Amino acid sequence: MKYFHLVWGALFRRKTRTVFTLISIIAAFLLFGLLNAVRVAFTSGSDSLAGNERLVVASRFSIMTGLPESLKARIAAIPGVEGVGHENWFGGVYQDPKNFVFSFAVDEDYLATNPDILLTPEQRQRFAQTQDGALVGEALAARYHWKVGQQIPLQSTIFPRKNGDKTWPFTIVGIYKVAKDAPNGSDQMFFLHWKYFDEANLYSQHTVGWYVVKLNSPKDADKVAQAIDALSANSDHETKTQTANAFNASFAKQIGNIGLIVEAIMAAVFFTLILLTGNTMAQAVRERIPELAVLKTIGFSNRSVLALVLAEAILLLVIGGVVGMAIASVLAPALAKGSGGMIQLPPIGGVIWIEGVVLMVVIGIVVGVLPALRGMRLKIVDALAGR
Repeated sequence: MKYFHLVWGALFRRKTRTVFTLISIIAAFLLFGLLNAVRVAFTSGSDSLAGNERLVVASRFSIMTGLPESLKARIAAIPGVEGVGHENWFGGVYQDPKNFVFSFAVDEDYLATNPDILLTPEQRQRFAQTQDGALVGEALAARYHWKVGQQIPLQSTIFPRKNGDKTWPFTIVGIYKVAKDAPNGSDQMFFLHWKYFDEANLYSQHTVGWYVVKLNSPKDADKVAQAIDALSANSDHETKTQTANAFNASFAKQIGNIGLIVEAIMAAVFFTLILLTGNTMAQAVRERIPELAVLKTIGFSNRSVLALVLAEAILLLVIGGVVGMAIASVLAPALAKGSGGMIQLPPIGGVIWIEGVVLMVVIGIVVGVLPALRGMRLKIVDALAGR
């Protein structure tokens, strides 16, 4: 840009004010990047069944509604099904309410349907033979320094035992590893026996939370899903068969409309940002009225002055926005890795970056247009006279 040095000089004319404004912009776009990653993490489940080797069968009405145990044999008999396992959400807490553990009650067949969980034959055997046995992920065991053979008490946030006690005793029978390409957090799971859970919990009804179906071939996914859902059509336990990603997204939606919550937060953040940067630009132009008059005196047109002020506002937003997005791009995977899977954020991809850059330019124009119009309409005589 021919007059970039003029724009740059005007932008940093008041360095302290500009730096504090940049910090606000950086914070806003840092939140924009992280919150968008959160939104994508909670809402990116695909409904397409094609090409999936594993399907999840849950209640059509709510994932909190159980399915009859008897449905397992009927699903297994459908052509194209290689294996069927089931699991229930347990919701365990270790010692302190802050120590939340992703815990599930599973049957032995579930372990065979999950290729991400790597178990030795000895671990499988010990799990099968130990009623209160538990399998824990390598990262989870390392976090709490658990060892094989150690007895672990977990408090369930939902299911008390039949004696009314919410503390469940478990014996660690194996610390499993995960496949190289396993989803983040797979090594943070705690698996307990479904039969132990079903027989001991106060609300036992011989129901399961959801079924996990392993297929002989991914090309049969749609056909098998239709056959599974037909088994319970027009019953009080109608099912909805979907991919694991779509199921996880629907599980997250039980918390609330994550997308709407994120959008509301971002709207509030950017509304505040517009007020802040708009005030900064108005003050900056007001201080430079005589300078703008001099520019017009030496030959700058009204449009040139308009462009200079708009360019200053856009540059301010772009500098702060790019820095904020860059920090978010580094911070998102670092948070996911550092949390050991408790926080699972996808990388901030190109789509979010494009949205961010568009927002930077749009907000720059919005906050700069009124000061720029004032500079464009400025009369040289009045400006130099201080009127």
